Amino acid sequence: MAQSNIKVAVQKFGNFLSSMVMPNIGAFIAWGLITALFIPTGFFPNESLAKLVDPMVKYLLPLLIGYTGGKLVHDQRGGVVGAIATMGVIVGSDIPMFLGAMIMGPLGGYIIKKFDQFIEGKVKTGFEMLINNFSAGILGGILAILAFLGVSPAVDGFTGALVVGVDWMVAHGLLPLTSILIEPAKILFLNNAINHGILSPIGAEQIRTNGQSILLLLETNPGPGLGILLAYCFFGKGTAKQSAPGAAIIHFIGGIHEIYFPYVLMRPLLIIAAILGGMSGVFTFVLLGGGLQAVASPGSILAILAATPGNAGSYVANISGVLVAAIVSFIVGSLILKTGKQTEDLDEAARKMQEMKGKKSSVAGSFTKQQGEVPASVQQIVFACDAGMGSSAMGASLLRKKVKQADLNISVTNTAISNIPSDAQIVITQEELTPRAQNKVPDAYHISVDNFLSSPEYDKLIDQLKNDHTTSKAEEEKRVSAENNTDSNDGLLKEENVFLNQHFSSKEEAIRFAGSVLVKGGYVEENYVEAMIERDNMTSTYMGNDVAIPHGTEEAKKNVLRSGFTVIQVPEGVDFDGEKVRLIFGIAGKDGTHLEILSGIAITCSDMDNIEKMVHAKSAKELMAIIQRN
Repeated sequence: MAQSNIKVAVQKFGNFLSSMVMPNIGAFIAWGLITALFIPTGFFPNESLAKLVDPMVKYLLPLLIGYTGGKLVHDQRGGVVGAIATMGVIVGSDIPMFLGAMIMGPLGGYIIKKFDQFIEGKVKTGFEMLINNFSAGILGGILAILAFLGVSPAVDGFTGALVVGVDWMVAHGLLPLTSILIEPAKILFLNNAINHGILSPIGAEQIRTNGQSILLLLETNPGPGLGILLAYCFFGKGTAKQSAPGAAIIHFIGGIHEIYFPYVLMRPLLIIAAILGGMSGVFTFVLLGGGLQAVASPGSILAILAATPGNAGSYVANISGVLVAAIVSFIVGSLILKTGKQTEDLDEAARKMQEMKGKKSSVAGSFTKQQGEVPASVQQIVFACDAGMGSSAMGASLLRKKVKQADLNISVTNTAISNIPSDAQIVITQEELTPRAQNKVPDAYHISVDNFLSSPEYDKLIDQLKNDHTTSKAEEEKRVSAENNTDSNDGLLKEENVFLNQHFSSKEEAIRFAGSVLVKGGYVEENYVEAMIERDNMTSTYMGNDVAIPHGTEEAKKNVLRSGFTVIQVPEGVDFDGEKVRLIFGIAGKDGTHLEILSGIAITCSDMDNIEKMVHAKSAKELMAIIQRN
């Protein structure tokens, strides 16, 4: 358990570092292009335009990082105070203060957040703007002074030591050894954190002083991953071999390195191929003097070529390093694949990758098992989740509305995965639950979604079904009758169960708050709260559109005394596994009596305009009125 907690903490810290830099990559690229084009050794030397280079790297980029870091902690006010505080480290140093911005930005956001929490409810009407403006200015000014006097010199010295350390490793031929750490960490959970949180800031200082940085090639080199995917093309088996060519194109040209991680996880010894490929590539870069003069993001060969200094030697060095890394990893990977059994479950490997990274992968859906056409004569669509009372009910409500608008006589129901009927034709689940659903009903047509409130898969399915819908009139009438027989939702959503302007430090704190409301209201027994935590740990209850619907597991249904809801407004948001949640609907459902109001909530929350109105509602009645209009 302790080891797991450490891993989660490292993941969160790494993700936070990269989250400060990644939204601003466009600015880094703009600075890199201006540098490459207009400095004296650039493609088109221009003394006037070259004056943009130093102010951008010294002021613009650190301020953007500081603002983003503060905003991550406390939204707009956090961003403003973070930027003010960052100015202190900028002025206090002669080097670009990327690391200083990563410290002062979040610190500024945290300080103003704590101040706002302290004065909440204590400011008299009419003085809010005065207090808000002066508090941000005073606290930001104090932090800027402290940063100028203390943080800036400390970070200056630390950055200098890191640069000296890198130079020493280069001089002694030790830089290739960094691949022993970088390549496994990339595959396991820290690719963006390493590149954007650590290497890019130090590399930017090297670019300023030397015109290029080899550090920007350590993580972005697509060679090791390309070699592994090519090995699968020749020596893989089954689905892995068939999908490897497409994955290689996405990886090498598109720069999405995550696409090859599941292939390594299917055969863990391939980490050796990645390490040796990375080491050989770095050795080549060092030997030939390779480096980049701008951040290459994503790590595509096209991005690397665009950020390469404009001379033949640099192009030869960088291209050679990529090719050598690919050749070495291909040779080692081929030997590994030919000398042992391969696990061919790409879905399982992709799921494992997401667990290790602690968040969803943008490419995990690429590995979903390919299916045939949508079944003919569809009569029923089943939404399934773990308990069958929350996310599946909301998804079913939204799709049912779309089915009705398309004039299709098709029944849309929801259930727990364990209760999916054996004759189900189409089954829709969250991505993480699809393998379980496939094991339950392998002959059904399965659809995976990552956002129950606004998935494009709904409209795609409707378009496919329009060509063939033969549900009997009797079955449709039976479904409508069943829906109309649900108990009235009067009294399920009560004003005293609506909570505005809440603040939570973690999703667990938010879920426990929602559970305690349900317990106090007599809707559930106390142990239902732990079941809510367990349910979210199994599969996130984040629904999309800034909405989460925490509820218990299937086993916890016996702890539900009667149906009830709580609505919790969190204007600043709370992190649900990397997703910002501003509205929380705590759910206790018994005998389907909650489904009617849950349907209304689903339809309401599918429109982001309604989300914004509820997030900014000033009273419980106002928020409830928005839901009840649907």
